[in-house]
Amino acid sequence: MKHEILPSIESPDDLDKLSLPKLELLASEMRDVLCSLVACRSAHFASNLGVVELCIALHSVFDFRKDRLIWDTGHQIYPHKLLTGRFPQFGTMRTKGGLMGYPNPTESEYDLFMTGHAGSSISTALGLASGDDLLRPEEDRQSVAVIGDGAFPSGIVFEALNNARRQCDKLLVVLNDNQMSICPRVGGVADYLDRLRINPMYTGLKDEVAKILSKVPLLGDPTERFLVQLKEAAKAGLSGGMMFEDMGFRYIGPIDGHNIGLLRKYLKMVRRIEGPVLLHVVTEKGHGFKPAEADPVLFHAPPQFERREDQVVAMKKSSSRAYTHVASEAIAEQMRGNPKVTVLTAAMCQGNKLEKVREEFPDRFFDTGICESHAVAFAAGQAKVGMRPIVDIYSTFLQRSYDQIFQEAALQNLPVTFMLDRGGLAGPDGPTHHGVFDFGYLRVFPNMVVMAPGDAQDLPAMLDFALKHEGPCAVRYPKATAVEIDRKVAPIELGRSEVLHWGTDGCLIACGALLPRCLEAARRLSDQGLDIGIINARFLKPLDTEVILRAIQECDFVVTVEEAALAGGFGSAVVEAAADAGIDASRVRRLGIPDHYVEHGERDELLADLGLDASSIETTCRQLAGVSIESR
Repeated sequence: MKHEILPSIESPDDLDKLSLPKLELLASEMRDVLCSLVACRSAHFASNLGVVELCIALHSVFDFRKDRLIWDTGHQIYPHKLLTGRFPQFGTMRTKGGLMGYPNPTESEYDLFMTGHAGSSISTALGLASGDDLLRPEEDRQSVAVIGDGAFPSGIVFEALNNARRQCDKLLVVLNDNQMSICPRVGGVADYLDRLRINPMYTGLKDEVAKILSKVPLLGDPTERFLVQLKEAAKAGLSGGMMFEDMGFRYIGPIDGHNIGLLRKYLKMVRRIEGPVLLHVVTEKGHGFKPAEADPVLFHAPPQFERREDQVVAMKKSSSRAYTHVASEAIAEQMRGNPKVTVLTAAMCQGNKLEKVREEFPDRFFDTGICESHAVAFAAGQAKVGMRPIVDIYSTFLQRSYDQIFQEAALQNLPVTFMLDRGGLAGPDGPTHHGVFDFGYLRVFPNMVVMAPGDAQDLPAMLDFALKHEGPCAVRYPKATAVEIDRKVAPIELGRSEVLHWGTDGCLIACGALLPRCLEAARRLSDQGLDIGIINARFLKPLDTEVILRAIQECDFVVTVEEAALAGGFGSAVVEAAADAGIDASRVRRLGIPDHYVEHGERDELLADLGLDASSIETTCRQLAGVSIESR
C-alpha cells in the first residue's frame, strides 16, 4: 500500500489540515504500517489495530503538549507514536536501541509515563489534573485517560473513580470497550458493560426522550423537587451508566469507536462539560485486519507473519519448547493426580499456556481478570479450607499483589504455590515487564520458600515439592527456551542445592536458568587449565548454607550468578550468610542485574550487556583467578 499521508505527519498539528476522508485514509495507512511491522517481528498487534480511529480523533481534538494523555497499560501505543513524529523510526520498534513498545518519556514529550501494567491510568490522569489545578489554575487543560474494558475491573481503577468527583473538574476517562483483555474478559463488570452496549435505548429513543425531559420547566418547591425526581427516574430508566453517574461521572455513550467524525464530535462536546466525564467507546480488537478480528487472542501479540492483502499466508511459529510450556504441562499433571489442586491466573491464560488446563479442568481453573491482588487473596481462601492453589502470574505482575502475598499467604503460612513466569529479563517488552525484582521482594517474608530451576528438569519436581509443602512456595522461571542438562538429577529437598562438580580453583553458584551458561563458562575454563566447580543453588530461601559456605571457605573464589536484581537477591543472601557465620567473603563476586532499569532488547543481547552470558562469566572467573585476558 502506498502511503500518501502518514509520511507527512510530523506532529498532531498536521491533522488539522486533513479532511474527514483524508483522516480515514490515514487510518488505513496506519493499519498497513502495523501489519508490516509484524511481518518483521512479534509485537502487540490487535490492540493497536483497535484504537487507530480513537487515537486520530483524540489528537485532532486535544493538544497533548498542553493537555494530558495517559494510555492505560500502554501496549496500544503504536498509533500514538505514528502520529507524534516517530513514523521514521517505527521500523525499530522493540529492537535494542529502537523505539519501545510502550510509552517512553525519553522518546517524546507526548509520552508522560513509562507504563506497562494495567489499571493506573485514571489515578495518574487524576493526579495530573489535580497538580495542574494547583499550579496553573488559569490554564484550561484537560486530563485524558484511555483505559480498556479488560483493565477496568482492576481495584485501583475503582479507587480512582471513587476520588475523582472531589479532586478535579477536567478529567475525561475514555473507556475503550472491545470485549477483550488479552483473552476474553471475565467477571461482573464485563457483564455490566455488555448490558450497556446492547441497551436498545441507545438506538435513538434515549436522545429524543432526553430532549423532552430537558424542556420540562422547573416550577417551585415542592413541585420542582417532584419534577427533578421524575427527571432523574426517567434518566435511570434510559441510561445503563448509572453506576458511573452515581460515582460522580457524567456518563456518555456507548458510541462507535471506529467513526472518526462521531468521535471528534463527542470529544469536542465533552471538553465543554465541567466535572469528570466517562466516554464509553465501543471498538473491535483487531479492527481492519480480518484474521485479527476473527482471532484477537492469537493476534494480541502474534509471531511474525507474512500477509497477502487481508490474509495471513504464513506465520512463523517457534518449534522450541519454552519454560512456560514445561510449567503448564507440570500444572496439568498435578491437577490430574490431585483433585485439590487448582490454578489461578490474572487474564494471562494464553501467556501462561494454560488453555489446555482450562479446557480439561474448567471447574478448577480460575481467571480473575487483571486483578492480581484478588487472585492471591482468593487463593489464600482456597488454601485455608484445604485446597492446593497454584497462582500462575508473570513475575512483574505478581508485584501488584504484594500486600496479599504478605498478609493473606505468608503471614498465615498457607500452602499457596506461586508460579512466577517471565522471571528475569522479558526481552523486547522492556523494563516494565522484566521480572527481576522477585528474589528481593519474596525472600524477606518469613515462611516463604523461594526456588528457581536450574534447568527444565528441575521445574516439575519443584512444583511437586511445593504442592506437598505446608506453607507458601514460589517457583520462578524465565521467558526462554527450556534447556535440559544431561546429568543424574538429584531430588528436590528443602533448602538443598545440587553440586554438579566440585572444583579446586573456583566455584560458580547459579540460582536459576543461567546454570547452562555457567556450565559452558566452566567448560571453556577447563580447556584453559582451570577447575571450576558448579553448584545449582535451586533454593534462594532457605539457602543451602552448608554447601555454599563450604565453597566460600575452600575455593579460591566464588561467583554467584542470577538473572535478578543484585540488590536483595541471591548473591546478597550468600554474602549475608557468610557475614552471619563470620566467614571472609572478600573473594565472592556477585553477577546479576545492577541497580538500574534494563531497556528492551532480545534476551541474549541484554544478558551479554549485563555480563551474564557464558563469555562474560568466563572472563569474570579468569580475572578472579589472576589469569590475564591478554594471554588467551
